[in-house]
Amino acid sequence: MRCFYSSDLDLDLPANHPFPKDKFSASRDMLLQNGILKPEEIIDVTQTDLHVLKRVHEGEYLSKIYHGALDRKEQIALGLPVNAKLFARCATEAEATRQTCHAALAEGVAVCLAGGTHHAFKGRGEAFCVFNDVAIAIRDLQEKQPGIRIMVVDTDAAQGNGTNSLLSDDPRVFTYSIHVGQTTGTKTKFNGNMDVETVRYVEGDMYLKQLFNTLAGALDVFNPDLVIWVAGADNHSNDLLGNMMLTVADMQRRDDVIIRAFIKNRIPLAILYGGGYNRQPDLTAKLHRNTVASAKKIASEYGKG
Repeated sequence: MRCFYSSDLDLDLPANHPFPKDKFSASRDMLLQNGILKPEEIIDVTQTDLHVLKRVHEGEYLSKIYHGALDRKEQIALGLPVNAKLFARCATEAEATRQTCHAALAEGVAVCLAGGTHHAFKGRGEAFCVFNDVAIAIRDLQEKQPGIRIMVVDTDAAQGNGTNSLLSDDPRVFTYSIHVGQTTGTKTKFNGNMDVETVRYVEGDMYLKQLFNTLAGALDVFNPDLVIWVAGADNHSNDLLGNMMLTVADMQRRDDVIIRAFIKNRIPLAILYGGGYNRQPDLTAKLHRNTVASAKKIASEYGKG
């Protein structure tokens, strides 16, 4: 099972910043130390080409990120310091997702050890999301296979609003997002093809029942050639921003059921990390690690890992 990564994905952030700046390298190290992945299964990537980003994002916005030229309001909304280094880092993340999707199509399942930046819009970023790697990967796939049918399954605790704004009017794409309906400081919402709202502080049993029932309904109306799953680690009860109350065991069940459903039914699956801001920083990395471990185990059962 190939996983795509770069040592440039960690962020240089001030102390006490809510984003866990080293969760990418930490989860990678856990996967290697525990023997879940072999070193040769982790593919190093470099930043994607500018024309790939321009299929989704406005040139003016890309220039603003590169030159650190966001105004104060834009800077606050994004929540990250902008400069050429951030541009290169996020262009690398987009490339990791792009390659993950191509590998999933070819091999049945693949993982980006990052990605899922679903709050990035055409001309602005939000909530630590600079470039929308999901939309970038989809537009790249469509360049090569115009008729490909892609489902985005987003189980991050927040709505995939940027992804919805970029993709939900494309009949070749189906966007599914299950997220907290009412949160403090709710960001701009954009309806996708199926938006499922949970109550704030939803507990595991209720969440999982709602997830499995509605996702089955989405698959009744849309038959994908590829699923891009934004997993999310912010569903955990100890997350700073997620407003859900799932346990580690609840999230393990979420992962196992989703991964098995797609792999068993031979629907190619590209897995992305999504958000995670646990009060115990190492737990964010562990939750991402657990998702990849489930994918590796289940893929191996079906001869794809």
